[in-house]
Amino acid sequence: MKTLAAASFAAALVLGGPPVHAGDAPAVSVEHAWVRLLPGALPAGGYATLHNSGDKPVVLVSASSDDYKHVMLHQSTMHDGMSHMSRIDKLTLPAHASIELTPGGYHLMLMHATHAIEVGDMIPVTLHFAGGKTLTVNFKARPANAH
Repeated sequence: MKTLAAASFAAALVLGGPPVHAGDAPAVSVEHAWVRLLPGALPAGGYATLHNSGDKPVVLVSASSDDYKHVMLHQSTMHDGMSHMSRIDKLTLPAHASIELTPGGYHLMLMHATHAIEVGDMIPVTLHFAGGKTLTVNFKARPANAH
């Protein structure tokens, strides 16, 4: 029975099924996690929808992946008609709310792949929250023209 449940959960992650939930971490779940691969050694962008179903805000303080040397929290903004991207130290998910990591908004910047990443690969990314809790989510690699 445990094997069937584990296989069903693994299949759901790969096929984009139900959201991934943090076991004993804050009440955070993640849906639609994907990475946009860019040509050559250009950084990849990580996108997803983060849900906080808890009664308290949850603070995402960093992210990491064995597939990339650096994973940083970033935010893109428009100022005077120009797009700007900057690193941010944290991202607060309000209680009972969702935040989307999207192109042109909050996102993960994945830099310096440790090996060749191909479209269709699953990239485990660990989200680190204030207080030491973590959540590992599989992000699906998509091509540069994905939206």
